[in-house]
Amino acid sequence: MPSPAKILKVSVESTKIVKPKYAGNLPPTTPHVLLSVFDKVTYDVHVAIIYAFRAPTPPNSVMQNGLARALSEYREFAGRLGEDAEGNPVILLNDEGARFVEALVDSTLDQALPFKPSSALLSLHPELHGVAELLQIQFTRFACGSLVVGFTWHHRVADAHATSNFLIAWSLATRGLDFSLAVHDRCTFFTPRVPPLLEFEHRGVEFAPKNQFGAPKADPLNDNIVVHKAHFTKEFLTKLKARASAGASKPYSTFESLMAHLWRVVTKARRLHETETTHVRISVDGRRRINPRLPDDYFGNVVLWAFPRAKVRELVDSPLQYAAELIHGAVGRVNDAYFRSFIDLASSGVVKKEELVPTADADKWVLCPNVDVDSWLRLPFYDLDFGGGSPFYFMPSFLPVEGLIFLVPSFIDGSIEAYVALFDYNQASFKQMCYSLD
Repeated sequence: MPSPAKILKVSVESTKIVKPKYAGNLPPTTPHVLLSVFDKVTYDVHVAIIYAFRAPTPPNSVMQNGLARALSEYREFAGRLGEDAEGNPVILLNDEGARFVEALVDSTLDQALPFKPSSALLSLHPELHGVAELLQIQFTRFACGSLVVGFTWHHRVADAHATSNFLIAWSLATRGLDFSLAVHDRCTFFTPRVPPLLEFEHRGVEFAPKNQFGAPKADPLNDNIVVHKAHFTKEFLTKLKARASAGASKPYSTFESLMAHLWRVVTKARRLHETETTHVRISVDGRRRINPRLPDDYFGNVVLWAFPRAKVRELVDSPLQYAAELIHGAVGRVNDAYFRSFIDLASSGVVKKEELVPTADADKWVLCPNVDVDSWLRLPFYDLDFGGGSPFYFMPSFLPVEGLIFLVPSFIDGSIEAYVALFDYNQASFKQMCYSLD
């Protein structure tokens, strides 16, 4: 039996609002920015991540001042969601600020580690529901001097790529260094074509009829959903990639190989009927797919999804290469033409006329027979350095959505942590199979 999660006795010492601190020139008078078609189609939810830093770290006041300076460039995170005079969803650039929480734990960090993916993690960051602030930070200091940073942001404001740019800017500002300026224009890059060219079907993919969604479950914490952290070593991943790429003209990526493996293992662990269809929802960053390419410093959302799908029998009976090929092909098809087709549809008025809503549904707690993966493998989260060195620990918060997988680069070189949420009665089978190459 796995050991129970350690109880964290977190004492909140203060809560305040940090507003942008401008050096010299006052901020532009622009009252708001319109949400782009990508902002509006993504999850309407706060996302939480957790970092751990060994002592010594700068005082809270120094990091708070760095935050205020970073917010002067990333004003959206200091604003609020709202509407303009025409009722369009916008980010109000009102500088109302981000929430900053200071907390203490009377034990050492080593006594608390390793953090298990459980509800105990929720005490390491601010509340995610019913929150007006678009960015929240909690500093939890341990008796040894180590620091845990719980960071939450609203997904409608920025995707993980853009948020990682903000985090790096904050760390540089804290150290008194200059940081790259963000690109804030959310309209010019996504101008629809005239006439629109709808080359692909987006109904049932990014959008669905409003009446298709039922009432959300009241409390996912009571649904016996367990999140398991699986650690995949560099050696295992090398073998897995070789097996997935056998016979392919070009080796599949580590992500494609590992996700093919996890898709098959999760499907087997669920004991699904062989005639069912299962798919994986994979986020695809459009910055390098839209032509001309978007700047890496674009601040906002530029994500659509690939949906490789298969019959259960074919997925589990075929070799690993089959699933890897499905994933590779589906991701490859989310190209410039696909992004442009989505922009044309989302900008055409069809969404409002047909009462379509995003399929990115934050209230859905059970994804079976499907899988949703968030890969953070290429994001520079370990580059975060406030002056005392990089974090030695990084993980998502506890999010018990059955079928949700987070892939995170481990602080152990070359390895990957997979956080896999399944019903507790499926976890034993998953654990038994997840390290098997058969």
